[in-house]
Amino acid sequence: MTPSIADTPLGPIEYAVVGEGIPVLVIHGSPGGIDAAELMARLLPKDEFKAILVSRPGYLGTTLHDRRTIDQQADLLAALLDEIGIARAAVYTWSGGGPAGYRLAVRHPGKLMSLVAFAAVGQAYHDTHMTAVNRLMFTTAAGRWLMRVLAAHQPRQYIAGALSSEGDLTKEQLAQQVAEVFADDTKRQFILDLGPTAEQGKDRRAGYDNDIEQFGRIESLELERITAPTLIVQGTVDSDLPPAQSYFAAETIPGAELFKLEEGTHLALYTNVDADAAQQRVMDFLRLHAS
Repeated sequence: MTPSIADTPLGPIEYAVVGEGIPVLVIHGSPGGIDAAELMARLLPKDEFKAILVSRPGYLGTTLHDRRTIDQQADLLAALLDEIGIARAAVYTWSGGGPAGYRLAVRHPGKLMSLVAFAAVGQAYHDTHMTAVNRLMFTTAAGRWLMRVLAAHQPRQYIAGALSSEGDLTKEQLAQQVAEVFADDTKRQFILDLGPTAEQGKDRRAGYDNDIEQFGRIESLELERITAPTLIVQGTVDSDLPPAQSYFAAETIPGAELFKLEEGTHLALYTNVDADAAQQRVMDFLRLHAS
């Protein structure tokens, strides 16, 4: 992945294009950045899908400036597609990228072929998940260093911590999922690679703080106005984003399909025992509506 800066009429945005085929705009969560979007896009075969990866305003190479509101971010994404010559694309959004993806679908319906939302914010959201320990680990230099040491030298413990913090799992469920993830090279590497993208250093903090402020102000994303074919994926024991957010979106967006992952955490699309089937459903959905 080689990021570039697109100078759109709405300001600069960091992006990269990976693969060839069906264009899919990949919108990362909170925190995140283009590196998180690259991880999200790993489920898309590069010989069949053209993943358009971005950093939303306030993350990595995309400055926040005055692009603070959700609608401004949605318009910026539309401007990026225009700038790189893509008339229509599918949209794949996760977690805190949900509002921008949903509003892109509302404000620029002609640009969307389809919409896939995984554990995505669909209503007002207030961050109550960040414990004192998590804040120490993700927002301080010492904590981030410790996380990297743990990932490098005690990966099983690191994976256990990630799954535990992202889902309401029983002790037995956690042990089983840790064993499954640790034994699977792809799932294990996904969690290990995801950690650094969730850090809140100075190159991501402005974006994260703005996201939380904007999400708390949501009155309505006007989901009922979305006309693009929509697939919503949600883990049933997600403790990072209440599953009710996805269930509300599935009930409100006309014709939306809901795919539940039982005992699925906020990482379920990549780590759940049924992750392969869920990823196949996502790819089949994108193929079906690629026109």
